[in-house]
Amino acid sequence: MQVGNAVTDNYYDNLGTVTYWWSHAMISDKTYQQLINACDFRRQKESNECESLYSYAMDQEFGNIDQYNIYAPPCNNSDGNRFTRHSMRLPHRPHSIFRRLSGYDPCTEKYAEFYYNRPDVQKALHANTTGIRYKWTACSEVLNRNWNDTDVSVLPIYKEMITGGLRVWVFSGDVDSVVPVTATRYSLAQLKLSTKIPWYPWYVKKQVGGWTEVYEGLTFATVRGAGHEVPLFKPRAALQLFKSFLSGEPLPKA
Repeated sequence: MQVGNAVTDNYYDNLGTVTYWWSHAMISDKTYQQLINACDFRRQKESNECESLYSYAMDQEFGNIDQYNIYAPPCNNSDGNRFTRHSMRLPHRPHSIFRRLSGYDPCTEKYAEFYYNRPDVQKALHANTTGIRYKWTACSEVLNRNWNDTDVSVLPIYKEMITGGLRVWVFSGDVDSVVPVTATRYSLAQLKLSTKIPWYPWYVKKQVGGWTEVYEGLTFATVRGAGHEVPLFKPRAALQLFKSFLSGEPLPKA
């Protein structure tokens, strides 16, 4: 099983997310300390003080960035206004086109939303046959705010899989601030797995693709310069991850 930039454990994910924001200079020292002091990180619904601090950090300190890749250009509409990607999926949070040389287009999600809301496209897909009035979105805020059927942690499931002999690979794009690498590392550390192969850089076409450590039953890997959706930002590195997983071999050291 391969899992990428995935929510793992409410407490450690949320703590790791705030830590990532601070360590990557997205929020001030003051806001970081206030979040640490005011937020429980375990609750499905945080205190009003904690909610306000999250809102302040995102609205006043982040600036106009793509939270799913903090170093990528955000998508701006022709009128100069920012197209906002779906909001961050934290359990306590109410929740001119520029193309990069890498081939990543920051407006991909906007194109998809425009396309899937076209009447002719919905007709061809036999979608929205009941005539729902609200638009299709890539990530529904209605579901995000009201979804309650979820576990607070999938770490017990990881343990079951590892005990059962299933191979588990967890990878993280290291410029995602929504489910960041620090969140995943904090969560996986709770499994207390023995190390088989210590931390080392892995390579794609003689360039560092990221870093990895192999544990008993689980491999963790980062993908350098990738955002939340690793194949979107770093397709060549994503392919190497997939090939190594299928072959049952560690990621290449050169």
